[in-house]
Amino acid sequence: MISVHFDASPVFDLQSASKGDNETFKKFFHGLLKEGIYIAPSAYETWFITDALTYDDLDFTIRAIDKVSKTL
Repeated sequence: MISVHFDASPVFDLQSASKGDNETFKKFFHGLLKEGIYIAPSAYETWFITDALTYDDLDFTIRAIDKVSKTL
């Protein structure tokens, strides 16, 4: 499980997570959606990475994240 928060400081609990930039998260979420990647729509939800994903799935996701992150 992972969770993505946009903040310069480490996130390790709810208090530190609440300092994240949720506007940037929204742009990230919608950018990935346009690339065909659906993630949890809230920074407070987790991503689940399973062995059901292929290396092609992971590579596709990494490329989409790289592309979208350049626009933030």
